Amino acid sequence: MEETKIYHDNDVQTDILKDKKIAVIGYGSQGMAQAQCMKDSGLDVIVGLRKDGASWQKAVDDGMDVMVIDEAARQADIIHLLVPDEVQKEVYDACIKGQLAEGKTLSFSHGFNVVFNRIMAPDGVNVIMVAPKGPGNEVRRKYVGGSGVVGLVAVEKDATGCAGQIALEMAKAMGFTRAGVFECTFRQEACSDLFGEQAVLCGGVTELVKAGFETLVKRGYPPHIAYFECFHEVKLIVDLLYEGGLLHMWGVVSNTAEYGGRTVGPKIIGAESRKAMEQALDKIESGAFAKEWLNEFRDGCRNLDEMREKEKAHELETTGKRVRSMFEKS
Repeated sequence: MEETKIYHDNDVQTDILKDKKIAVIGYGSQGMAQAQCMKDSGLDVIVGLRKDGASWQKAVDDGMDVMVIDEAARQADIIHLLVPDEVQKEVYDACIKGQLAEGKTLSFSHGFNVVFNRIMAPDGVNVIMVAPKGPGNEVRRKYVGGSGVVGLVAVEKDATGCAGQIALEMAKAMGFTRAGVFECTFRQEACSDLFGEQAVLCGGVTELVKAGFETLVKRGYPPHIAYFECFHEVKLIVDLLYEGGLLHMWGVVSNTAEYGGRTVGPKIIGAESRKAMEQALDKIESGAFAKEWLNEFRDGCRNLDEMREKEKAHELETTGKRVRSMFEKS
């Protein structure tokens, strides 16, 4: 396997962005953080938003140069599209597509709409990705503190011969090269990101803690005890994993916990779970998940709303609220 290239500050010595205008489209968690970081690094940044959108005044109050999306796209050399996946194509078709000219750059922080053929830039336009591996508040906090989150860069289309330099300079301006920036492809980022969310970080973890909680409660253990053992302490373990990896975590917990974890864990996440993971990845790579999610969004997110409402009533949630309120009062 070819060794992955990692870039740090000293590896990015060009100044191709000094005369470029960057339009950040969207001012949610990522848009806010990335726009502010690039502006603080001396880049010419504007923010494109809906005139009646909830973020307009917030961006103005933050000192950003704000304008409607199509005007921002018209003025910009680089259009950094940070609205949610499910509405990117709508925004692109309505406000951005007509403003793209040869030599411009279309930029993303997630490959979803490019990989699944929702957005296809015209000839002569660069298509790049600059993606932080962390939420917007962490991007901003670390930048202000003098460090940065790890980032990814990718080039889907290099129409000008300098698309890679543009991506790296944007990454540097947001502090990512302080920690390290990895090269990847759009497809690698999009598919691995969706898989990680579904199988481990969001889907896998939440179902695992609910199943553990339900098992203890079903056997007659008090809900608050089940909450502590199967939910509350997850953060303690994740922090250990983050600090030093698997061996560090095993070295910190008790020998009893290590032996029990090593022998029982593979039975919980066994052949059936691994098969389900393979199937989830197949569905992502084929584009079937993207199609399913976009159909769900067009249908008004009825299934998603139903799942949200159902989980609100789960005993894990109601128990957690009571336990956390005790901590707040103490």
